[in-house]
Amino acid sequence: MRILFLGDVMGRSGRRGIVERLPQLRAALKADLVVVNAENASGGRGCTAGHAQLLLESGADCLTLGDHAFDQKDMMAFIDREPRIVRPLNFAKDAPGRGHAVVSDARGRKLLVVQALGQVFMSRPYDDPFSALDAVLRAHPPGGMVQATLVDFHAEATSEKMGAGHFCDGRASAVLGTHTHVPTADAQILSRGTAYLSDAGMCGDYDSVIGMEKTEPLRRFVTGMNRERFTPAEGEATLCGALVETDDRTGMARSITPVRQGGRLQPSPAM
Repeated sequence: MRILFLGDVMGRSGRRGIVERLPQLRAALKADLVVVNAENASGGRGCTAGHAQLLLESGADCLTLGDHAFDQKDMMAFIDREPRIVRPLNFAKDAPGRGHAVVSDARGRKLLVVQALGQVFMSRPYDDPFSALDAVLRAHPPGGMVQATLVDFHAEATSEKMGAGHFCDGRASAVLGTHTHVPTADAQILSRGTAYLSDAGMCGDYDSVIGMEKTEPLRRFVTGMNRERFTPAEGEATLCGALVETDDRTGMARSITPVRQGGRLQPSPAM
């Protein structure tokens, strides 16, 4: 199975990039399924129901969220009606929605999509992501009822992301990091067969400070004072993520290839 994962969609720029280029990108990469992190799709904080529907209609088979999952209040009701949206497993116990979902490709092959939030350097103390992941992975062993499993580990610290990768090695097809909006150069297959990438990067304008228009972040760095709200940069987006090919029999990864398409960043070789 060929699974395309795209990192955090950032504001209008990221949405526009998905709408305009995802159908062609999916065809060019011969992706069987597409998973998109929509954490910042609406104004840089959360995702509205309307924007989620737009991303799904543009070719995403499943959306993951993150620590801003419910910053847009209409998502609290919409997520219970839309099974293709996944919020973090270890979010508040009373949170609506689900922390994992199963989606199928055109041939009926099943992909389990799971998301967990890291704890290190995050703004609030979320529940233990490792025990949460362990329970789901035990219930869905490789080569069992699903042909592949993708874990979106949404975290600040690369050390915690790497820890999650090794924790899931041999039990998930891929562990792909999100949240920090900068694509890392450590795509690899771990020793027991799990594809790993510390951060998939964002789908947004890279002439920015992690997707935000530069003026206000620079002012705060230089002066230590806030003057205005952060606003997403609106130049041309680079779509960033990874293409993972898996073995249907074992559920393990055969390859992982970084994806960078359009915008300012140098295109990946696959492009």
